Amino acid sequence: MNYYTFKQPTRHSIFYWLLFLIFVLETSYSQAQTTMITPPYLQKGDTVALVATARKNIDNNLQPAIDLLHSWGLEVVIGKTIGLDNNQLAGTDEQRAADFQTQLDNPNIKAIWCVKGGYGTVRMVDLLDFTKFKMNPKWIVGFSDVTVLHSHLNTLGFQSLHAIMPLTAPRATPQAITSLKKALFGESLSYQVAAFSKNIIGTATGRLVGGNLSILYSLFGSTSAIDCTDKILFIEDLDEYLYHIDRMMMNLKRNGCLESIKGIVVGSMTKMKDNDVPWGKNAIEIIEDVTQKYNIPILYNFPAGHIQDNRALILGRMVTLDVQEKGGTLTFE
Repeated sequence: MNYYTFKQPTRHSIFYWLLFLIFVLETSYSQAQTTMITPPYLQKGDTVALVATARKNIDNNLQPAIDLLHSWGLEVVIGKTIGLDNNQLAGTDEQRAADFQTQLDNPNIKAIWCVKGGYGTVRMVDLLDFTKFKMNPKWIVGFSDVTVLHSHLNTLGFQSLHAIMPLTAPRATPQAITSLKKALFGESLSYQVAAFSKNIIGTATGRLVGGNLSILYSLFGSTSAIDCTDKILFIEDLDEYLYHIDRMMMNLKRNGCLESIKGIVVGSMTKMKDNDVPWGKNAIEIIEDVTQKYNIPILYNFPAGHIQDNRALILGRMVTLDVQEKGGTLTFE
């Protein structure tokens, strides 16, 4: 009969087992970080809530958006923040957070459509509790200042929808409106963009992150900051001084974001401003200057941002960015 004798583990064996355990934990964490949950797509009869997370909306101007949702077979709930007036904001931070929380926690609400941007969402995001949302996720829709919510949801592992808002819907192109419907109802999305001399040719696949450059810049260093590693970064902006664009792009460079991404999609850079002494470059030239050392595909003039043709982008979704001399494509998996 053979007997096995127990050997006391050595320091070396314990050390290697600890290294193996750390490897397994880091691998599991990395896999968890790359898994993004897709909220259920909408079906006819579902309900969409309209809320204000930033600037006030005190005018009777939501009917076109309501009619649009009704034409898609959806029901509409108007949040309590609509009509609230607190200087620039749609009520106090607590009121805006409470309204948004109500829609987050209500299982009958399948999407939350933020009515407008401006500024203020960052003041309420830390008042929100996403516990029930994690058990019953839903689409959060909007752009501009809503980038705060998109970025925060990305850190939690949930996809969200960068798209037109109720106040921009009446001026939106048919293509922008159709893209929103396709994204909400789970239809395939793919975009073709015309050739542009400053595009950088190449192909990359990764999860799409980003939104408004000014908001992304303001969130770095906070718990809502996006992780740029192996991502495709989308940026757009409105009404900024050109040297501010340079400052923000330099921030992306110095914090390592540009070092770790796989590609860049540049949306509209609308109504840029300059000083009496010109900066010397426009917004696209600034982006080109800061990113020229990186060997990644870059697609300019993408139809998204503060323009009428603001196409829907599913943030957190895997995409393939293919930029060639004849133009570029962005295809969602």
